[in-house]
Amino acid sequence: MSSIPENAPQHCPGTQSEDAGKASACAGCPNQNICASGEASRPDPAIELIKNRLSNVKHKILILSGKGGVGKSTVTSLLGHGLAARNANMNVGILDADICGPSQPRVLGVRGEQVHNSGSGWSPVYVTDNLSLMSIGFLLGSPDDAVIWRGPKKNGMIKQFLSEVDWGQLDYLLVDTPPGTSDEHLSAVQYLLGAGLSGAVVVTTPQEVALLDVRKEIHFCNKLHLTVLGVVENMSLFVCPNCKVSVTGDGNKAHNLNKR
Repeated sequence: MSSIPENAPQHCPGTQSEDAGKASACAGCPNQNICASGEASRPDPAIELIKNRLSNVKHKILILSGKGGVGKSTVTSLLGHGLAARNANMNVGILDADICGPSQPRVLGVRGEQVHNSGSGWSPVYVTDNLSLMSIGFLLGSPDDAVIWRGPKKNGMIKQFLSEVDWGQLDYLLVDTPPGTSDEHLSAVQYLLGAGLSGAVVVTTPQEVALLDVRKEIHFCNKLHLTVLGVVENMSLFVCPNCKVSVTGDGNKAHNLNKR
């Protein structure tokens, strides 16, 4: 989880650093005294709050990708639809944690819907009777509005989603993350590990450039002791109708990663 306060200066060393409150970048920061005292490095009380909020969610799964454009959001939506369709009594939720590029409202066909706040928290938008979605896309004035936020503010939004959305009883919560290994991923993993995170599904395409980044994503999971449930190779096979040659390989590249 990012240890940089939302209102920190640009070169903040972070609350977990030995230089917290003492570095030259800390001069004039409103958090300087708190960081120097060590109070800011204490566990975030939101971790316990999120644990309680998600106590009725059986399985919490992150959907990750090393590179953008590999179809991670599409895979998330299809996985959500597939799980919900298997059993009408199975409840599935999707959290669109890609703050700057929310695509799930469009992918799931609920763009323009509104979320409502009640005494129990934000109510997600229902795609079907047993498939619900929460996304910052529902909070924007227009689908064309850009979210131009620094890391701490995006982390705060993810924390708010995890702690304030009233999902009710869920069998699966799928968290669609942005590509890469950024502050948002660290925050999501840290908050959800305390709530019983089941693991991660990593999405890639067969191109070597995408595989290069997905290996880093798997290393990221290993460093954070996050179980990789599987690697999905999307867009894995295309055979040229003229020469009958597969331009994407044999479709076994993700299979080889899974065996590792």
